[in-house]
Amino acid sequence: MADTSVPKAMEGLAISKTKELKGTEKRDTLVEIEKKYQLRWEEDKVFEVDAPSTEEFPLGSISADELREKFPKFFGTIAYPYMNGRLHAGHAFSFSKIEFHTGFARMQGKRCLFPLGYHCTGLPIKASADKLVKEVAMFGRDFEKYKEEDEEEAAPVAAKGPKEDLTKFNAKKGKAAAKTVKAKYQWQILHSVGIPMEEIHLFADPQYWLQFFPPECKKDLTNFGARIDWRRQFVTTDANPYYDAFVRWQMNRLKELNKIKFGKRYTIYSIKDGQPCMDHDRSEGEGVLPQEYTALKLKVLEWAPKAAEALKGKIPEDASVFLVPATLRPETMYGQVCCFVGPALTYGIFKASEKEYFVMTERGARNMAHQGIFEKEGVIEKAADVQGSDLIGTLVNAPLSFHPQVRVLPMDTVLATKGTGVVTSVPSDSPDDFAMVTELAKKADFYGIKKEWAELEIFPIIQTPTSDLLAPHLVKKLKISSPKDTKQLLEAKELAYKEGFYQGVLKVGDFKGEKVEIAKPKVREQLIKAGEAFAYSEPENKVVSRSGDECTVALMDQWYLDYGEDSWRAIAYDYVENKDGKGLNTWSPDTQHAFKGVVDWLRQWACARTYGLGSKLPWDHHFLVESLSDSTIYMAYYTIAHWLHSDLFGREKGKGNVGAEQMIDEVWDYVFCRTQLTDDIVNKSGIPRETLEGMRREFEYFYPLDLRVSGKDLIPNHLTFFLYNHIALFPREYWPKSVRANGHLQLNGEKMSKSTGNFMTLDDVVKKYGADAARVALADAGDGITDSNFVEDVADNTILRFYTNKEWIEETIKDEGLRTGELNSFQDALFDNEMNALVNEAKKQYEETSYKLALKAAHYDFLNARDSYREACTAAGIPLHKDLVLKYIRLQALILTPIAPHWAEYIWQEVLKEPTSIQFAKFPEVPAANLSLSAARDYVKTTASSINSAEGAQLKKMAKGKQSDFDPKKPKKLTIFITDSFPSWQAKYLDLLKEVWDPATNTQKIDDKTLNGQIGKMGEMKKAMPFVQALKKRLRDGEAADVVLNRKLAFDEKTILLAMIPGLKRTAGLESIQVVSVTEGSKKGNDLTSNGEEVDVTHPNAEGALPGQPSFVFTNV
Repeated sequence: MADTSVPKAMEGLAISKTKELKGTEKRDTLVEIEKKYQLRWEEDKVFEVDAPSTEEFPLGSISADELREKFPKFFGTIAYPYMNGRLHAGHAFSFSKIEFHTGFARMQGKRCLFPLGYHCTGLPIKASADKLVKEVAMFGRDFEKYKEEDEEEAAPVAAKGPKEDLTKFNAKKGKAAAKTVKAKYQWQILHSVGIPMEEIHLFADPQYWLQFFPPECKKDLTNFGARIDWRRQFVTTDANPYYDAFVRWQMNRLKELNKIKFGKRYTIYSIKDGQPCMDHDRSEGEGVLPQEYTALKLKVLEWAPKAAEALKGKIPEDASVFLVPATLRPETMYGQVCCFVGPALTYGIFKASEKEYFVMTERGARNMAHQGIFEKEGVIEKAADVQGSDLIGTLVNAPLSFHPQVRVLPMDTVLATKGTGVVTSVPSDSPDDFAMVTELAKKADFYGIKKEWAELEIFPIIQTPTSDLLAPHLVKKLKISSPKDTKQLLEAKELAYKEGFYQGVLKVGDFKGEKVEIAKPKVREQLIKAGEAFAYSEPENKVVSRSGDECTVALMDQWYLDYGEDSWRAIAYDYVENKDGKGLNTWSPDTQHAFKGVVDWLRQWACARTYGLGSKLPWDHHFLVESLSDSTIYMAYYTIAHWLHSDLFGREKGKGNVGAEQMIDEVWDYVFCRTQLTDDIVNKSGIPRETLEGMRREFEYFYPLDLRVSGKDLIPNHLTFFLYNHIALFPREYWPKSVRANGHLQLNGEKMSKSTGNFMTLDDVVKKYGADAARVALADAGDGITDSNFVEDVADNTILRFYTNKEWIEETIKDEGLRTGELNSFQDALFDNEMNALVNEAKKQYEETSYKLALKAAHYDFLNARDSYREACTAAGIPLHKDLVLKYIRLQALILTPIAPHWAEYIWQEVLKEPTSIQFAKFPEVPAANLSLSAARDYVKTTASSINSAEGAQLKKMAKGKQSDFDPKKPKKLTIFITDSFPSWQAKYLDLLKEVWDPATNTQKIDDKTLNGQIGKMGEMKKAMPFVQALKKRLRDGEAADVVLNRKLAFDEKTILLAMIPGLKRTAGLESIQVVSVTEGSKKGNDLTSNGEEVDVTHPNAEGALPGQPSFVFTNV
């Protein structure tokens, strides 16, 4: 029996902050429907889709383009999930975008392929399994020897310091970051996600993870109602020999194309162990990467007396000695005014070559030892030690600076654990430096320096939108008074760095006038070529190996993908820029901007590692292909996966009866349209020609990929790699067509976090609310690249809406009292037209992948339209019209199908008795909305709302003693004033709008600022602006320009208003309603409710009436 108790160590993980449900009867009814149709869809293989066969259309008898035109298709994917845990709500959010798109594309009559595989490559699974091996040895098979005090022996978590390079992207919620929960041991993490204690030991075998989690993933997505073709599922790594062959082909071809190269790259390294220290080898600093700096060479021109004495005879007299500060901002070196050292630190004088010595900390020397900087690789030779305080006053040369010679000055905050322990000072752009030199100048005697050393002129180096002396500006703005104001200085540093890098322009030097982000690498290269600087790297934060060695960075030979290569990068950039409309559709400018930024800076990427799970590098079996390099073009593998194997692991042959060993590189080339079929390929592979042609047909029909959906955190790596690799390996016509990036998902307005209890797996969400309610809440969460919000109340309320709508539909369709015959011109016509408008609006939003707005039109607004129709018919004392009820039911089911397919299927088959699944139905085609009827509908809504507001305003006046002739408790009468003509003052503004509006394009010829300026000069700004804005809204909403600008309404106001009277009387509790038509300046009007009888008009409210905007007054009768 499974252990269901919660160990004390796990108690903190068991707390949940999510919503508690009260009563589940309605949910259970809907879930029962969902299970029924999920099973039926699976039995009927509804989501299994194939390309038109070569038997129907022989290969070569029709082009791929012609075939796709004859049989339209859609192929969409998400980033396959990593198999070291259950899917969570964040996964479901990305998943929902492609799921909704697939559902809509099916309704467009397309053959829709939505496959899913399982990513198992890389370190996390193997590292976690290895941890379990040790934990089982420590605590026993079922961890029965565990005691709470053992937690003190747990491996420490790397402490992260402040972010150093503020321009460097860090994905905070990427795949690797999503792997942890606040538990000390791996067994605790697994237990926290529901693995029974007696089964956890099985996960010590990394292959068990591959067996356990993929079926769980499939189960969760099936329960969600996913439209996935599960025949095409697979696991990565050499656990699947077919996928292994695919990855080996990919690597071979990239190497042949000279995209994969071999050379020196920075890597975290243990000097003690004599090898790279990968994540799994670390007791501290998992996930820490190398950070590259520019190390400046500040030549010593004159030692400070104490330093000269300490170093006497220890350094050859003809040798040059350099202080070597490491900087991330080489472009600011024009502004150096001094060089800082830590007075309390001990520095070494290290031999770089026979004639050059470097002054820095021991830690800095250890880092340089394996980076090709020292003449003797790996050898650290120290000539002498010197105290930082003894270096104060030393005169050094400052490369590029307006001050060629500067002094070494003290700075207590210089750390021995960061950089080289030497810091060059640029107070124009560094708030820390400005605060320190200001302090030194004020207290020169206290610090034992000459005041003039700290008073060199500060020159403007970089122009930003804020200032050309940004650091002094920020220090003043944030009221920083000393170097001890660390909190404000940290804020100022971040502001200065980001504004300087992204918005700054160099004012000086050879690259004057260039943006900082462009000039920065140029300045760096110039310094290095001149011998005044060199490249230097160190770990971003502290890394300690399991042997206890504090790790460094070494420059080592590695295999890497050369993403920065000029021609490759240029093609990728042009494709992303999409100037001709034939490139990559990113669905939003923010996504395109992010892609362009990454393509600009992305360079070499190590594509192989020695530890973890994966496929071996074909030409060097010591290495495995790393996880971001075997996952760039697997979408192509989906197209033929079911031909190759019928199970996850490739143990059972698929439709093509092909062995993995037969999938030689030449076969992949042919199938993926890189080469033509030859007898040699057939003979060499042993695969029948018909099978090869069938696989190629699948690829050339479904490719290119129409839509890739992923979180925005994958743009800096996976999604950009995905584009690069497609460009390198496939013909142009098969490059991806679009990428839709979404933001991260919050839960109930807060960050999702296991440690705080604000966390839900997909299984949690579906069990709690059912699939359709969960899907609606995901659609409602948001669509942009900014973070979205899954609100449990939305899911909860959806259950009630779906249940009550289902009940209403079932009851109403049986109602024999429904009206038949012709539709009337008021309630029926308006409802019919509104349904048409909402169907077309939903279609437009589905096409634009704006699912929140599609949901609004297809669900919320559609329900409201039905309710308004019911209320209008009830108020008029007439039954609903049977034809419109049936139309509503049919349309509601159809337009909700992409988002809520189970509920829609029930209505379609159980209520409407349709013989086939709604999954095969087309999106409804309805007439375009009649603009006159739409305007009339808006008029009805606005007028009803205005009447309520008018009564409320009258009551407020009475409460203030301004009116005493109306008692709402007594029988009351409503007088409505309408007019055919606009006030005379509006004519000139209409004339102005006629001049500036282009009816052909339905756009304004001048900008709003210019238009508003012209309106302001005409003298009635306060009342003219709302008038003009209302007219512009009507124009933009689609009303004809000649109607709007010639002061016509799109509907007959008198007819509509008279038709509204029965309903208004009922809803507002009125004894009578009088509609009076008035004319500007006249004291007479015509009572339209009494056949146009002339009446006196005395109430001042009559003057407020405008065409389409009546005015009102309540009186007692």
